[in-house]
Amino acid sequence: MVWNSWSDFVAMGGYGLYVWGSFGVTAAVLAAEIWSVRARRRALSQRVRDAASAEPGEA
Repeated sequence: MVWNSWSDFVAMGGYGLYVWGSFGVTAAVLAAEIWSVRARRRALSQRVRDAASAEPGEA
């Protein structure tokens, strides 16, 4: 497909809202997944540090 201007490219032949909306939702889901994995990793690291610093037999 040939676009004559940036506005034609963004419009994507009338499907721009669907195309760019799909990209936006995908980017948001990927960002949320990365944030979630980092939060779980931090929590697990903290639990491991807490367990390592606890008295033997308490963990």
